[in-house]
Amino acid sequence: MKAVSLAIAVVSAFSFGFSGPMARFLGEAGLSPLESVWVRMAGAGLVMLLVLAIVRPRALRVPRDRMLFFAAYAVIAVAGVQGLFFFVITRLPVGVALLFEYTSPVLVVVWVRLIRRVRLAATAYLGALVAVVGLAVVVEVWHGMRLDVIGVLAALASAACSAGYFLMSDGFGDDIDPLGLICWGMVGAAVILLPISRPWDIPWSAFARTAAVGDHALPVAGAAAWMVLVATVAAYVTGVIAVRRLSAAVGATVSSIEVIAGALIAWVLLGEGLGTAQIIGGAVVLAGAMLAQSATVRRSPVRDELPLGQTIGS
Repeated sequence: MKAVSLAIAVVSAFSFGFSGPMARFLGEAGLSPLESVWVRMAGAGLVMLLVLAIVRPRALRVPRDRMLFFAAYAVIAVAGVQGLFFFVITRLPVGVALLFEYTSPVLVVVWVRLIRRVRLAATAYLGALVAVVGLAVVVEVWHGMRLDVIGVLAALASAACSAGYFLMSDGFGDDIDPLGLICWGMVGAAVILLPISRPWDIPWSAFARTAAVGDHALPVAGAAAWMVLVATVAAYVTGVIAVRRLSAAVGATVSSIEVIAGALIAWVLLGEGLGTAQIIGGAVVLAGAMLAQSATVRRSPVRDELPLGQTIGS
């Protein structure tokens, strides 16, 4: 069971890893980062809405007493994570922005321990810290560092929203269908991002062209479809399933593999080579993820023993 859960988490991380490379092709076609993220959210929301309406309409029902949770999920776990990150990379180097966002495992384990009062194995804490150190090496955070107060504050908010994604994905009850939550989260995020993404200014004719990044070319429509179906729909669905099986703390740390996945995918699709730092840092990240996942073996709350996967509070 644990091996299957970890495999699902890795699939999610690799699916998310296509986000950057696919966005590069959209950028070459003339779309801004915020326009790309709106296409991503709106496209994913529409796909899920149509599919669920046909094959699983009950998933789209929102319990009246959980409407606030659905709204918070759309704002924090989807729009906040995606919108803030793409804003941050306009103020800070991409590597620094990634490092900030993937400090979320540390925020998650602190929240779980102090707020939910769940005692995690020491490996959960150690794994989260090791993964963050590895990420700093992968993104070569020492290059291009500059202080931008607004960028740093937005990066911290992005990390908090990313932590919120894992905590909220782990915290809802059986009265909510995970697929319905993800669907409405995407749709809600697209609506929230409307005034800042301004989709009416998107050069829609670009989707009929081919975009090239270096020596590699892809149809723009194909890159957009892959980003919607794989890097968003598949990534979020498998991500939520993994968090529900592993816990927020472990799922957040294992998700840091996304940075390695993104680097590998960029190497294959964009010809961006991996340096020594990326290889060493990747090994450190994997070590941290392996340490964190071992925390699924022993977890008990401060007061009472609970079955694996059950948490206290929300």
